[in-house]
This record gives sequence, C-alpha cells and structure tokens, in this order.
Amino acid sequence: QVQLVESGGGLVQAGGSLRLSCAASGRTFSSDAMGWFRQAPGKERDVVAAINWSGRNTYYANSVKGRFTISRANNTMYLQMNSLKPEDTAVYFCAADTDNHRGYSIYYYNMDYWGKGTLVTVSS
Repeated sequence: QVQLVESGGGLVQAGGSLRLSCAASGRTFSSDAMGWFRQAPGKERDVVAAINWSGRNTYYANSVKGRFTISRANNTMYLQMNSLKPEDTAVYFCAADTDNHRGYSIYYYNMDYWGKGTLVTVSS
C-alpha cells in the first residue's frame, strides 16, 4: 500500500519554527515531483512549496518565500518553517505527481498521491 505520512505539526508561537516531514512508503517517489499544500478552514487548498525530483528546482508561494525551505532525501520530503505567522495556521498536506519527472508541480489537481495532513497552529 502506497502511503505518504506527514509529521511534525503542532502548536507554536508566532516567530517560532517547525519542521514537517513527509515519509513515503510502498513505492519510491525519487523520480517524481512533490510538494506541500495547505488548507485553512473555509479556504481552498493552496500550494506552499514544490520541488522537482532532484531537489534542484524549487517553488515557493509568495506568502512563505524567505521563511520556508523545502527539501527531499531518501524518499522523504521536508518543510522547514521559520518565522511562523498566525496566517500560516492550516492543515499541511504532502503530495506527489508521478507523471512529472522534470520540473515541479504546483497545482493540486496534478497530484495523484496525498497524505492525510498535519495540523499547524500558530498563536499570536
């Protein structure tokens, strides 16, 4: 059974840091684009950061640029989140696009594997 499992979410004060992990099992995603998305209550699921298969090409939403860093190694993807703000509060999902073996994928409808999400809450 193919699974993506997120971990590392929690409650943090504004200005703090968290590191999210996305562990893959059941297959390797080493040649696939992957990404982090988030969904706040009442809002759509939006891309936060994306990474290509090699890790050399990355994308960041404007709202997190300079604060978040996406990386991947050994079938695991990470999201280092620094200088967290209350508006970063959301459920964070990792996802993989197994049809993209070149660039990164930033649209949720292109992702064909999803984790169940991890909640990040940033208090003011």
